[in-house]
Amino acid sequence: MTKKIGVMLCGHGSRDVDAVAEFGALARHLKARLPQYEVESGFLEFATPIIKTGLDALKDKGVGRILAVPGMLFAAGHVKNDLPWEVNSFASENPALEVNYGRELAIDAKLLKAARARIEEAEAMGAPGAERKDTLLLVVGRGTNDPDANSNIAKVARMLWEGMEFGWAEIGFSGVAYPLVDQALERCVRLGYKRVIVFPYFLFTGILVKRIYDWTDEAAKANPGVEFLKAPYLNDHPLVIDSFVERVEEILGGGAQMNCQLCKYREQVVGYEASVGAVQAGHHHHVRGIGTDADHGHDHGHGHGHGHHHHPHEG
Repeated sequence: MTKKIGVMLCGHGSRDVDAVAEFGALARHLKARLPQYEVESGFLEFATPIIKTGLDALKDKGVGRILAVPGMLFAAGHVKNDLPWEVNSFASENPALEVNYGRELAIDAKLLKAARARIEEAEAMGAPGAERKDTLLLVVGRGTNDPDANSNIAKVARMLWEGMEFGWAEIGFSGVAYPLVDQALERCVRLGYKRVIVFPYFLFTGILVKRIYDWTDEAAKANPGVEFLKAPYLNDHPLVIDSFVERVEEILGGGAQMNCQLCKYREQVVGYEASVGAVQAGHHHHVRGIGTDADHGHDHGHGHGHGHHHHPHEG
């Protein structure tokens, strides 16, 4: 007898109401693209429903096989530790169910095309006549304490730089890793380009993306001779949805394999030798399902006083 299949979209979660709403929109897109399956979603931290709620909902719908897909770009601590812990814990409590865990979106040709489209949207809003050879592209990543995940931002920036023929490309991070966005923007200005396009390589908005745009506005005020353009993040671009559908199909085909070649938990990467063999465990019990800013009746705003709540295995 063929098992009824369910898809579980596993999100990071945010205090930011807009970020949660955008993730919800992505989940609805995925449901529309996969009408043959039951689709649920949940969050690792802050927002509700939590991941276990989504998994339980699939179980209650009579699903016999669950395909858990990380709703994240790169494999850092969340994808390598926290989400597997959530999924494996549920699987151990429900041995009659088949639960399969997929891979992150990673560096993907479709996502690079979506990134190009977002950058071109920013260019269309700029002053006419500017050439790409006189433009610097700043690609901003989330930032983690996993060097393998951080290195992906450098690769994305390089591929967009060469593929779109910008004069130069730099990278920056919204937290944890360096250079931070404000430091990267200072470097961009010193390089002397007439236009700087700031592109957050993020799936959704949130406190971090809003902070990136705030930093860009500050740089623009301080450097009136340079044109700063804020590119939209990836969000629900059709090619992003296509990439998620591909991850589901990979699990079904038995081909969902994570690249562990430079994973600090499995290889002695320079500077992170002590991380090898770390116990796979969840680190979000204290913020799981506690709600967004709207639930607590306050707003963190766009200022720089409130960063993301970082954890030892931030992803």
